[in-house]
Amino acid sequence: MNGTTSRNDFRFPDGFLWGASTSAYQIEGSPLADGAGSNIWHRFSHTPGLVANGDTGDIACDHYRRWRDDIRLMKELGLAAYRFSIAWSRIVPQGTGAVNTRGLDFYDRLVDGLLEQGIAPLVTLYHWDLPSALDDRGGWLNRDIGEWFAEYARVVFRKLDGRVKKWVTLNEPWVVTDGGYLFGVLAPGHKNLYEAPLATHNTLRAHALGVQAYRAEGKHEIGLVVNLEPKYPASDHPRDIAATARADAYMNRQYLDPALLGTYPEELRDIFGDAWPEFSADDMRLLKQPIDFLGINYYTRSVTRDDSTALPVRASRVRQPRHVHTELDWEVWPDALMDVLLWVTKRYGPVPLYVTENGSAFYDPPSSEDLVDDPLRTWYLRNHLRAVHRALQQGADMRGYFCWSLLDNFEWAHGYSKRFGLVHVDYATQQRTVKGSGRFYSEVIRTNGACLAGG
Repeated sequence: MNGTTSRNDFRFPDGFLWGASTSAYQIEGSPLADGAGSNIWHRFSHTPGLVANGDTGDIACDHYRRWRDDIRLMKELGLAAYRFSIAWSRIVPQGTGAVNTRGLDFYDRLVDGLLEQGIAPLVTLYHWDLPSALDDRGGWLNRDIGEWFAEYARVVFRKLDGRVKKWVTLNEPWVVTDGGYLFGVLAPGHKNLYEAPLATHNTLRAHALGVQAYRAEGKHEIGLVVNLEPKYPASDHPRDIAATARADAYMNRQYLDPALLGTYPEELRDIFGDAWPEFSADDMRLLKQPIDFLGINYYTRSVTRDDSTALPVRASRVRQPRHVHTELDWEVWPDALMDVLLWVTKRYGPVPLYVTENGSAFYDPPSSEDLVDDPLRTWYLRNHLRAVHRALQQGADMRGYFCWSLLDNFEWAHGYSKRFGLVHVDYATQQRTVKGSGRFYSEVIRTNGACLAGG
């Protein structure tokens, strides 16, 4: 945007990509249909006591059968793009080896259906649903998983590349490792300090080998999606400043530094102590693969203080009691989205950026036949989109924005108790109802952001 742009002019550049995001296990349902193999979230959710209310993804939003209706909804909202993930175990039920053509055909039909409506697919190859058969072989702790992932990716590239022009290797590897291997609150449910760095490294190897596979097979663009949470010190005390640096290294730089700079943050040695392994120079060279874009998922920030009891990072969040928080107790702070987009630009150099997830879980009142009124979610969207625009004006190479989420869905260990959707889903009837926030986002798309000046 040029320097003469009005402070109140929130129009985005022509060609800015407006979309919404989902993931396979959260919406598809029918996880074992048509020859699919089990995945770790199917196993985890069917283990008593691990997911709120005993919820599972067995039905979810029934998108596996209702995808045509959902595409019509996307068209009604005016989406130019749709980010979804592919379930690895639908394509390769055992994780390696035999390909399930019926699973591949589902995504083939979905992509064609999107393109028929003028909606560009952005495909994520891995959004947390590892085939159970690979988990039985060590999962992300097995170094061979990088090659397994590349093998699966090649199958998908050969089927869909050309019609799909934007690919993502992994979604939020930090969550895979932190929730799945260190704290055990997400699948596969391990709690082991020594496992976490190995899982981190193997996810990054898989990303790198996936990029290499795409360079050999594909003709368009591939990137990585990370979740970033800007850290701000709770005070100017040196201990709080050091704690903030540790927290930032652990959550934000642990994945970006290796993928974009070829090194791990030094703070990780301090955080993990003797659990931190040494990695070969060859491995570090491998991790730094050129990518075409970076996806950033942003939900909240963290005001951080030193806390010796909060292991392993020895840092904790200081809740800001006078600020709005979502139902997940995440502080609403739109300025941090602008800050993190500019920080990425400054630290890693100019790279095309997409906000690949941004959204909020708020209580939705009972719906009428034609509308769910959710003013807090609309307010959240308006202010975060303004923050994206400010980052763009200050030099971030913003290419698109994808709201999380298109539909209310299975929110992992929270089950169906939290709703992020632009579209309300009645899980008993599968009735979809566009929320007020969905209508608002549709107007943002129609006006290319100009309507953000109001309200």
